[in-house]
Amino acid sequence: MARLSLLAAIACCLAAQRHGEHRMTHDAAEYARRLEDPLRDSWQKPHEVVAALELKPTETIADIGAGTGYFSRRFARHAGKVFAVDIDSRLLQMAANGASPNLTTVLAANDDPKLAPASIDTAFFCDVLHHIDDRPAYLAKVRAAIKPGGRLVVIDFHKRELPVGPGIAMKIARQEMIREIEAAGFALSKELDILPYQYFLFFDRK
Repeated sequence: MARLSLLAAIACCLAAQRHGEHRMTHDAAEYARRLEDPLRDSWQKPHEVVAALELKPTETIADIGAGTGYFSRRFARHAGKVFAVDIDSRLLQMAANGASPNLTTVLAANDDPKLAPASIDTAFFCDVLHHIDDRPAYLAKVRAAIKPGGRLVVIDFHKRELPVGPGIAMKIARQEMIREIEAAGFALSKELDILPYQYFLFFDRK
């Protein structure tokens, strides 16, 4: 399975990583630079994404593949508790730096988010699932962590040539993503078309 710590770090690379050029580096500072690149905001639209989630003060959300906390920090302003989940401890240290008290980092494994059963209301993936090889097994663990009545939210790249993100071969088409997640015990409940390069899907836990 590709390292989850690459997540959006790879996903947000611009022209240098088009056409399938998915470079891997052990430089956490370079990961962080890519994740936090201000240019990312123009197409990732973090404020619109957070608003669309309609997080509640009583809600616990897990940002799986959080990296430096690009979304986790924003979630912490609205949700009651945020788990920033990643397999790279260096990126999690960055996420924790200056974070709100309601943000907790979770050092995950490649094949396990390390979330307790029924511990979260929302599982959030942004530009992450296309890095996971055994998605059915991983999604089963995520489903176990979601409370009954909870939800899973996925943002990922459309399977076509784009100025950002991985090459086409690594992307998952929208319909394939829906099929896989529904097969894992979820039901598509809503879809938003507010991002220029990514689909934005909401699923209810069945």
